Amino acid sequence: MLTRRTLVALALVAAGASGCQTPAASGIAQQVASNQPASDAILPPTPFTAQDFSKRLQVLASDAFGGRAPGSVGETLTLDYLIAQAKELGLQPGNGDSYTQTVPMVTSLTDANTTLQLKTRKGSTTLKFPQDMVLGTTTGKPLVDLRNSDMVFVGYGVNAPELGWNDYEGLDVRGKTVVMLVNDPGFQIGDTELFEGRRMTYYGRWTYKFEEAARQGAAAALIVHDNEGAAYGWEVVRNGWTGKQFDLPAADDPAPRLPIRGWLTQESARALFAAAGLDLTAQYKAASTKGFKPIALNATATTTLKTAVTHASSKNFIAKLPGSERPDEAVIYQAHWDHLGTHQGDDAHDHNAAAPKDDQIWNGAVDNGTGVAGIMTIAQGFARAGQAPKRSVYFFAPTLEESGLLGSAYYVAHPSVPLNKIAAVINIDALIPTGKARNLVLIGNGASELEDILKPYAAAQGRELAPENTPQDGFYFRSDHFNFAKAGVPALYIKGGDDLIEGGLERGRAIQEDYRRNRYHKPTDDVDPNWNLEGVQQDLQALYAVGREVANSTSWPRWYPGNAFRKQQDALRASP
Repeated sequence: MLTRRTLVALALVAAGASGCQTPAASGIAQQVASNQPASDAILPPTPFTAQDFSKRLQVLASDAFGGRAPGSVGETLTLDYLIAQAKELGLQPGNGDSYTQTVPMVTSLTDANTTLQLKTRKGSTTLKFPQDMVLGTTTGKPLVDLRNSDMVFVGYGVNAPELGWNDYEGLDVRGKTVVMLVNDPGFQIGDTELFEGRRMTYYGRWTYKFEEAARQGAAAALIVHDNEGAAYGWEVVRNGWTGKQFDLPAADDPAPRLPIRGWLTQESARALFAAAGLDLTAQYKAASTKGFKPIALNATATTTLKTAVTHASSKNFIAKLPGSERPDEAVIYQAHWDHLGTHQGDDAHDHNAAAPKDDQIWNGAVDNGTGVAGIMTIAQGFARAGQAPKRSVYFFAPTLEESGLLGSAYYVAHPSVPLNKIAAVINIDALIPTGKARNLVLIGNGASELEDILKPYAAAQGRELAPENTPQDGFYFRSDHFNFAKAGVPALYIKGGDDLIEGGLERGRAIQEDYRRNRYHKPTDDVDPNWNLEGVQQDLQALYAVGREVANSTSWPRWYPGNAFRKQQDALRASP
């Protein structure tokens, strides 16, 4: 069984894998490259419209679904709706005789009155939750005490032996609280020679940093937030950590657990460093120097972390259209169904500071109502095409993506179709409606032959494939396809276009920035009746064409040579 610990280890080897240059196409891509007509004739008929997509999106992102939180009434409504859609389209259960897969979870809710006491040479400071910091635990324990834990700055908290980089070298962190920076070494100072320059590797993701701190045996780990390094403001951290937190039980994910983990605002961290005689800005540079040594902050951390803990479960949705010739082989379309739910003033603690008083529902229209509506609209295309593809096509909507890609991690460890029988995964996560574009943005471009298959279909729409504009944001590591990629399964992840027919790059990127700044992980992520869905329709048409091509092929798309995921794919393909 592939545990998350195993997958993390694979990810570390492949930390820079998505940045490989695209070599000559091979395998299935050669078949496509040999015949690339420039007309629309290359595109298969698509038995769905933007209106089909819109109707589904309006249901999924409606107030009635309450923000689709795992374990809520919204989960029940979402799954009932998806199952009804699957049956209407004639799709079969994708997990044995069931349309769902139960994912065990531990739910925790941090006490709103939690404080963190920092004792420095200049006296004591009390940080309040969630204004100055956020804290949580992955132990599943209702009470965790941290008493006078020595604090140490470990730079970016990276242990990358293949790069000759270890921020923990010579340090025993047992019983200690480690403080670290978000993103990769070199990012904040613009050093393009370290790691992958502006492009985030997995070492830069906050999830990795907590995982490594746990492997090192730390008692607590705190990440210093900054808007640019995290790719979002403090309100996103606050909104994500002040509600219920979810994790897999230790039995299903035996990786080391941090007793306490959390974030510090940059202001709180700056004061902490100043009390230790350090300038935080200067430490961004110092921590980006090879051979950086951990620095004792001459401070201690104390907290009593009270957590309401419950054991429950959530569910993945899985439906399939059986293949006509090789039903044991599969193409998977996926999009996570979960979002952040509803936060009323009578909750265990108040979320109102992060939301307008008249809107307490985190509807998640773009993130990820668009993805779920998208895969079900593509399912409509396959179901009404008149002829089943040769390989089976699965439509997979995992849960608990917002909690660390947990639903897809569980599925990869307990797949309903063997991983070595999955030819491709096509992921849809947050399609921002922007209208038609001249390009189609790839997340983690230069990764696999699926891009060669996509290219002529995009060209038939008058679009070019383009790399992501903000590789420093690490989107490649922030969605469910990543669990499949770490296991070796080729995965394609697109984000629509940003070079708009009307307004060009300036308008396209302004719309995306407006979404990130004003709606991402906020209750304002609602359906806008004025959205232009022509661009989304093109995206779905292109992804439908890619999946159809792979589903009717006898070949297996490959990771490009030099991509570390290719080695794992070779192992998968060699397995019986």
